[in-house]
Order: sequence, then C-alpha cells, then structure tokens
Amino acid sequence: MDDFPQGIRKALFLDRDGVINEDKKYVHRIKDFVLLPGVIDAVRLARERGYAIVVITNQAGVARGYYGLADVDVLHSHLCKVFNQAGAAIDAIYFCPHHPAGKVAEFARSCFCRKPNPGMILKAARDLKIELKKSILVGDKVSDIQAGIAAGVGRTCLITTSTDEGCADDVAADANCTSLYEYVSQYCA
Repeated sequence: MDDFPQGIRKALFLDRDGVINEDKKYVHRIKDFVLLPGVIDAVRLARERGYAIVVITNQAGVARGYYGLADVDVLHSHLCKVFNQAGAAIDAIYFCPHHPAGKVAEFARSCFCRKPNPGMILKAARDLKIELKKSILVGDKVSDIQAGIAAGVGRTCLITTSTDEGCADDVAADANCTSLYEYVSQYCA
C-alpha cells in the first residue's frame, strides 16, 4: 500500500447491522430499522473528537434478490436524515451489493469491496482524504475486523454480546466492547 495517498483526516468506520442498528438479517425497510442504544450519542461524540463518520456495510440481500439497490438507497437516506437531525452527521455510506452465491446475476460474484476485503475502506479513504493509520473501524463480525486490518486501519473494535465468541485466533481486534458508545466514550480520543 505504499502507493496509497496520505490522508488528512481521521475516520470512524462503522459496520451497519449490529453496530448502528439491530441486526435482524437483511434489514432493508425503514420499519425494520431500529437504532441500537447510544449510537447517535456515540457518533456525535466521535465527531466532536474530530472523526469523520463512514459507514461500510455488506448488503448481500441485493445479490440474493431479497431487495434492490433502490431499497438500500431509501434506507441509507433515512439513516442519514435521522443522524443529521440529531446533530450527528454521517459523512458517507459505502455498501457492497455482491455475494458469490447470489441469485441476481449482476451482483453474483466475488469482489474487492465485500468485507473481509478492504475495498470499501480504501475507496472511502481516497474519496474523503482519510488517513487510515489514525482511523478506527468498529464492527460486529470477524470479517469487519479483517477488512480493517487489510486496509491498514490503525485500530479496530469488535462489538460483542454475551453470546458472541469474539475474534478468531488469527484475527484480534484491538478492543472488544458491548456497544459503540462504550468504545467511543472510553477509547476514541
């Protein structure tokens, strides 16, 4: 990654389902979108501490034919509106509609953007002039942490619940927390 341009700002990269909202499997309708407690406060605090907020999310439901790109756009517009109205703006959302086992031919493939690959993070870093080594990635799956490490993000946090097993032996997050707010309030300086 030596040819990667140096960024000028730091970012808090957030997975969507399981970090920002309840993970109800293939959330794509506003009526099913339920924010997790403290998320807006966490985003507001991170912004106050100088972080750009970037959502990076796999949306395999598009490739699987459960919903379309327009559904993703509507939900993401809603998410941005809710956060903007609360004074906790999101700078950008990147999503991957691909899955190798998809049923929609256009999206049924492996790609560089689907986590655990770092494509979405690297694109955001280029687009938003983000310095990855000063940035943080928060996710709820090992694939999120793997993407952050592969992209060269400085710190990672795995959101876990009492039923989660944490990271695999060969992939370790820098922190494990039970919520985004817990991480931001304690570790995001």
